[in-house]
This record gives sequence, C-alpha cells and structure tokens, in this order.
Amino acid sequence: MKDGPPIALKAIGFIAAAAVLGSTLFTDPKPGLSGDGLLVAFAFVLMFAGLTLAFPTVLKRPATRLPGLVLTGVATLIFASVQPDSAGYAGVYFVVVIGGMALGPRAAAVICGGTVAGIVAIQLIEGESLALISGFLFSIAPWFFVMRLIRRLIARTDELAESRAAHAESAALAERGRVARELHDVLAHSLSALALQLEGARLLAQSKDSDPEVVESLQRAHHLATNGLTEARQAISALRGDDLPAIEDLAATFPGATFKTTGTPREPTSEAKLALYRTAQEALTNVRRHSASERVELSLAYAPDGTTLTVSDHGEHAPTSSGRGYGLTGMRERAELLGGRLNAGPTHDGFRVELWLPA
Repeated sequence: MKDGPPIALKAIGFIAAAAVLGSTLFTDPKPGLSGDGLLVAFAFVLMFAGLTLAFPTVLKRPATRLPGLVLTGVATLIFASVQPDSAGYAGVYFVVVIGGMALGPRAAAVICGGTVAGIVAIQLIEGESLALISGFLFSIAPWFFVMRLIRRLIARTDELAESRAAHAESAALAERGRVARELHDVLAHSLSALALQLEGARLLAQSKDSDPEVVESLQRAHHLATNGLTEARQAISALRGDDLPAIEDLAATFPGATFKTTGTPREPTSEAKLALYRTAQEALTNVRRHSASERVELSLAYAPDGTTLTVSDHGEHAPTSSGRGYGLTGMRERAELLGGRLNAGPTHDGFRVELWLPA
C-alpha cells in the first residue's frame, strides 16, 4: 500500500500536532521538575517522540509507527489525567487517524481502542457526564472508520494497478510470442534455406574449378547467412523468454576481452537482459570493424537504482560518424524504451559504450 496520506493532510497534521504540544506548555500545571509538572514534562517528551516516530513524513519507516502510536497514546492518557484543561488529550485523534490509516486490523483495534478506552475511563473517574462521554465517542469513531475505509480504498487501488500491470505484461508476452513465431516461420526458415543454398553453391563452384574469388565470396556469404540465422534464433529465444548466453560467455569469444562484475547480482527482466546482451554484442562488433584494439574491458555494475554495462576498448579507430552507426542508435532507443540511457563516445585512448538500465 502506498505510504501515507496526501501532502496537504500531512501538513495539517503537523500544524495540529504543534498546536497540541504548544498548548501543554501554557496550561496549568505547567511542565516542571516535580509533582504533576514532572508528569506533564514527561508526557510532552513522550508525545513529541511518539509523533516523530508515527508521522509518515518524518522518518518514513513503517516499522516505527506502532511504537510511535503507543508512546503518543500513553502521553495522551497522562495529559488527560493531570492536565485536563490542555489540548493534550487531543493526542487520541492522532492515534486514531494515523493508526486507522497505517496499522493492520488487529493492531489498529488494540492501539486505537485502548487509547479511546483509557480516555473514557479517565472521564468516568473524574465524574464527567454520560452526554460528554457519548459526544467524545461520536466525535472520534467516524475518524477511525473513515481512515480504515481510506486504507482499504488505497489497497484496492494498488491491487488494481498490479492487476493492470500483470495484464499488460501478459499481453506483451503474448505479442512477443506471436512475433517470435513469425520470425521463426519466416526469417529463420529463409535464412536456413539461404545458408543451405549458399553452401551448395560453394561446393558446386569448388567442384567446377571456379574462380577462387567466387568460392571465397560464396563462403563469406554463407558465413553471414549462418551468423544471421544464429542471431535470429537468439532473438526468438529472447522474445520467448529463453535464456540468452551470458555476457561473460560473449566476452570469452572475443580475443583480449576481460569481464568483471561489481555489486550484488540480480536477475534482470527479459527485456533488460536482451538490451544488455545486444549492447555488449554491438560494442564488440564495432571493435572488430573499426578498431585495432587488442584489449577490451567489459564490466557489469549492479547498484540499488540500476545496472550499468560498460564496454571500453583501447586502440585507434577508423573515422566513423558520431554514434557509431545504426547499431548503437537502435541500442539507445531500446534503452530509452526501458527507462534507461546509453552513452557512446571516444575516450583519450579508445572508445567507450555505457548502458544504464533502472532496477
């Protein structure tokens, strides 16, 4: 459930809390070091600490709400006992409002109900009229039930958002499956047939003692077709959610490449995994095409807010257009679709590609 009420309601709560605490400093008996004054001072400290722990915007730690509300409730009962003319007893409203919103059913019933019951008991002991006690109960009960209703509405809204996200993910998976089938039935089959035809043509050319350049060209074409078939199969596997080769394995296929990871590894989504793999693959391909570098460094850094892939080479590059062509442009677009960013550019001794994706 999302944390806490709207900002405007929190601001009103802060102002009300300051007014309640301020009133206890100017009402008899005032805080002191003996007698009832000592109890008032103790209650003031308890309520200040309790509200600090309980208010959603102060520490932003849900685990502190329960002890904070307990301290506020105890302080409220002390104020109601020894300083009945101050607004200190109004701390019960903070307990009911915050507890009704932030606590589970059992904890809310115990903390809120216990504080209200304590106030009622003090009123009975002091001989307050039943009309006054009834008025207090009728004024406090709606706050509790409204807060519980708001809590349920927020929970239902969160559940609806999660359901919509799951439905969208399911639809995306179905669409990816459809695209994977189309790729398999059309592109993969076509490339497979092309590779077979090119290999047959190469063998035929060899048997006919054709020009060696023709044989070599056919062999290169066959190699490109088989590589394209491998890439198509990897794309199909990624679309279906199958495992891609690890970036470490990709680095192992490149002579002179090193790979390292930092941080605590975590399993990325299939889209993020594909983006990381394709970026590393494209960066290494560009090194082969444009650089004389014999040393390439790949690193994968895991941080709480995201994952960073860095590919750096150290060598002279052939002149190319900014951004290193359409390959990295596509990777940049893929990163932006995932909420990330891709930076690629020359360094003092080579070229660096850096991809960041949010966690």
